[in-house]
Amino acid sequence: MDMIDPFGRTISYLRVSVTDRCDFRCTYCMAEDMTFLPKKDLLSLEELDRLCTVFIEKGVKKLRLTGGEPLVRKNIMHLVRQLSRHLDSGALEELTLTTNGSQLSRFAAELADCGVKRINVSLDTLDAEKFHQITRWGNLGKVMEGIDAAQKAGLKIKLNAVALRDFNGAEIPELMRWAHGRGMDLTLIETMPMGEIEADRTDQYLPLSLLRASLERLFTLSDIPYKTGGPARYVHVPETGGRLGFITPMTHNFCESCNRVRLTCTGTLYMCLGQEDAADLRAPLRASEGNELLDAAIDEAIGRKPKGHDFIIDRRTSRPSVSRHMSVTGG
Repeated sequence: MDMIDPFGRTISYLRVSVTDRCDFRCTYCMAEDMTFLPKKDLLSLEELDRLCTVFIEKGVKKLRLTGGEPLVRKNIMHLVRQLSRHLDSGALEELTLTTNGSQLSRFAAELADCGVKRINVSLDTLDAEKFHQITRWGNLGKVMEGIDAAQKAGLKIKLNAVALRDFNGAEIPELMRWAHGRGMDLTLIETMPMGEIEADRTDQYLPLSLLRASLERLFTLSDIPYKTGGPARYVHVPETGGRLGFITPMTHNFCESCNRVRLTCTGTLYMCLGQEDAADLRAPLRASEGNELLDAAIDEAIGRKPKGHDFIIDRRTSRPSVSRHMSVTGG
């Protein structure tokens, strides 16, 4: 029973934010003094497993765990191991996660043992001082240890870097050479207007169209049809032998092919990253031991998935397009 939205798009990709908490405070993502959800409001790991299982039964083929930082959720590997049964049965094609890398040295081997084949690691700079500046609390050395551990465990890594004006634009060639030299893809992401932060996003915003033009003075960027299930458009870089992705919600939105919905750790389903409309799945989840109410609530939510987002970043629009921080839905 595939989930089809009003625009004929098949929903086959579920992103699950298992916690809104994070051990970093990246300046483009959240404020330094964050108020996180009380633990009593979070779904249990068993409830998250049940919810994910219903989505898989309804046609989800790719499941990504996000945060916040997913690996800071207590006993998170219990959930990963439970979900891996859907890989064993063939119902789920891929189980993966996005992480800041801080906890990878602890969990990489177990993730691989649970059937996770590849992960995304967020890394915006190779400069330790600038890394601490942008993450506020992060330690680059610890992330590098995590990347080493993940590669040793056989996990395929894709690096995600948010392109920020006057911060890391000039570093992207070095980051690209380093990533490709270690067999990792690199994806560049435009900053998005989500949640109140101390910085002005118009000062942070670097259009990837400009960054691509500058990269093309150094490298050959050949468009390729490669897809991972997400919104990135990829190029092959013959000079490095690697792939470079561009996620451009601002300069060239990817809504026409959106196959994703996002579930938070409280059981709230967001049909679009860039819209406030959401559906409460916690109430039907807890109302019955059966899944009929939950199934109907999901169908109703998919039936109102919008055509696209309304992200805007300019000097006339000082407020974020959506009030929630990126850490609530995990990007």
